[in-house]
Amino acid sequence: MNRVEVNAEEVPLPPWSGASARFARRVLENLGRDGWELSVLYCGDSFIRGLNARYRDRDEATDVLSFPQGGGGKRRFVAGDIVISLDTLAENAAYFGIAADEELRRLLVHGILHLGGMDHSSNEKSEPMLLLQEKILAELAEERIIP
Repeated sequence: MNRVEVNAEEVPLPPWSGASARFARRVLENLGRDGWELSVLYCGDSFIRGLNARYRDRDEATDVLSFPQGGGGKRRFVAGDIVISLDTLAENAAYFGIAADEELRRLLVHGILHLGGMDHSSNEKSEPMLLLQEKILAELAEERIIP
């Protein structure tokens, strides 16, 4: 069984936070993961900008950051933490002309793939990680987080 904890910093905990935890667990199931523990932290641009500057030397806000831990025993795998800026999520959704729910699902999948050790050197659609991301999103297309 996978466990996902959701919290917020600098913003109120969204009323749909429970649905986002359920979606993250569905992504883990889709990937065949069991015994994973991860946390999702929703925040604003100010908070994520500070993390981005501290850990990536980029003094700018971003949409999602992943902090893999990759530890644990045979029964539990402490995957790590995903941080999502709700401010940048809203900006991205408007820019791409998609619903905030779709962008949130994409960021959660993206963060989980990073926690699992995947990476990408560009945002080209042909990147293996991004191809897998879109495959998972298509397979879970009926799922909704934000009503």
